[in-house]
Amino acid sequence: MSDPAPHRRALAAVGLGVLSALFFSLTYVLNRAAANEGGDWAWTASLRYLITLPLLLPLMPWQGGVAPVWRALRAHPGPWLACSALGFVLFYVLLAYAAASGPSWLVAGSFQFTVIAGMLCAPFLYRDARRRIPRLALLVGVVIVAGVLLMQYGHAQGALGRAGWIALACVLGAAVLYPLGNRLLLLHLERSGEDLNATQRVFGMTLASQPLWWLLAAFAWARTGAPPPSQVWLAGGVALSAGVVATILFFQATGLAREQPAALGAAEAMQGAEILFASALGALLLGEPWPHGVALWGVALVVAGIVAFALLVAQPGAAVPARVVRTDRGA
Repeated sequence: MSDPAPHRRALAAVGLGVLSALFFSLTYVLNRAAANEGGDWAWTASLRYLITLPLLLPLMPWQGGVAPVWRALRAHPGPWLACSALGFVLFYVLLAYAAASGPSWLVAGSFQFTVIAGMLCAPFLYRDARRRIPRLALLVGVVIVAGVLLMQYGHAQGALGRAGWIALACVLGAAVLYPLGNRLLLLHLERSGEDLNATQRVFGMTLASQPLWWLLAAFAWARTGAPPPSQVWLAGGVALSAGVVATILFFQATGLAREQPAALGAAEAMQGAEILFASALGALLLGEPWPHGVALWGVALVVAGIVAFALLVAQPGAAVPARVVRTDRGA
């Protein structure tokens, strides 16, 4: 009889991925609200992670503590700095800038390129069985992206202005950097043999990225002065919902599925639900129009893709763990 544990882990990863998408979707809405009020994108980006660090500190005694993270950072500062620079700093700078260049639905929709970006990075990151791109997972990921594109087409009435294209380019870059930074950190921990849970990984990357955030805050101060109180509150909301809750859920999901290529891709693909949540929240909170016409077909494709991924990882053949050595020294 086959071991049911991998199937349960795969489905748990998918469920955590969907839940993280709900909290991540607040990022686009709150960042757009800050941009509508004239907030500087550099303050929007830096404030989120400057606020996230103290929010994480009270959680650490119940999540393995700070000491193991500090030891890991001191032992290997280079990988932590590189992973956080890619997966946190550059990723979020691009998202924050895009919020000032396009509506929340465009940012949320474009970011769903991460559905296939993580899988496309696999051949360049791994030396073992994980380097293979699961064809069915990739196919369903393409369906989700097609749905996202239809939603964008419907929202924009078939045309994007200069600001829209700028937002699109920025978010596509962010969509690659986020899973790239996460996967690189998981690989580093496999090589070093350090066992850190999701909260510790988020705390470590947030801590390692602090020097870069303070530099960006100094740039924002020199350019526009102190941020308005409303922008600080909005950044605090993003820090709590996305920087703490959503990021921990997402890291937990990818950690559960790290040895199952299809399940790992599926957990990342659940971020496709962000466009659904962002459309609803944007309509309710910012007065943006609800999806209609062609956009509704896009919604249907995204939902169908999410369901297909859940069914895919529930199949015994897709959920069998890849033959992986935890240290993955060849990657």
